[in-house]
Amino acid sequence: MPTRSTATDAIRVGIALLAVFAFALSYDALRQTAVAIHIRGLLTYVFPLVIDGFIAIGVGALVMLRTASAWSRAYVWILVGAATVTSIWANALHAVRLNQQTRQGDGLRLDDFTVGALSAIAPLALAGAVHLYIVVHRHPTAHGPADVARDAADVAPSTTEVAEEPQSSAESQDHEASEIPPERLALARTAPLGRNGRASRRHIEATFRNRDLTIGRTEADRLKDILQAELDEAASQQQRDLDAAPAEAA
Repeated sequence: MPTRSTATDAIRVGIALLAVFAFALSYDALRQTAVAIHIRGLLTYVFPLVIDGFIAIGVGALVMLRTASAWSRAYVWILVGAATVTSIWANALHAVRLNQQTRQGDGLRLDDFTVGALSAIAPLALAGAVHLYIVVHRHPTAHGPADVARDAADVAPSTTEVAEEPQSSAESQDHEASEIPPERLALARTAPLGRNGRASRRHIEATFRNRDLTIGRTEADRLKDILQAELDEAASQQQRDLDAAPAEAA
């Protein structure tokens, strides 16, 4: 039975093939357009790379700059939009002109608008496929039953280990926090709390994925435990302050 990881790999291969086919279709139209605008020799083969290649790189840059400033993202959006519109326009113009030259003969004949609209599918599919591939590649693979069991075995210490190396809750929290990069711990602290005001692994995972950052189940569980320990300590401190208040007043 195929695993989630296998299915994800298959999706990645399918998206990559889609991008290749879309690029090939658009490449053919753009190369013929390059000939029509009198670009000479081997440079006609470079013209499509400049346009569609820029679209692919630009979409990747947009995903990477997701947390960048609005001005930076707007600048990249303008460049990617200009390249996409240029590719769509060139593909449509090429298809419409050929359609106008082949009005005679048997077989299916479409109007210029339909031909132009359908020809725009290739550059749009290229941009969409690149974006999907990057998102899927950066998104962690969903855990199947085998993954859950393995993670549980990794996280849960044996009774022998617990007996041999006793640790207090505070010591364990400090040890685990020191093994996690401070910026990832800081990001986890921004995750919404779950039921009854407790730390939520699912909310922590969602917070990371919303930033296009990968996070495994083991790390998410460790972060949840650290945050919950911080919440418990804060609640205990608040209770101690409340208990001490009457004594000070007396």
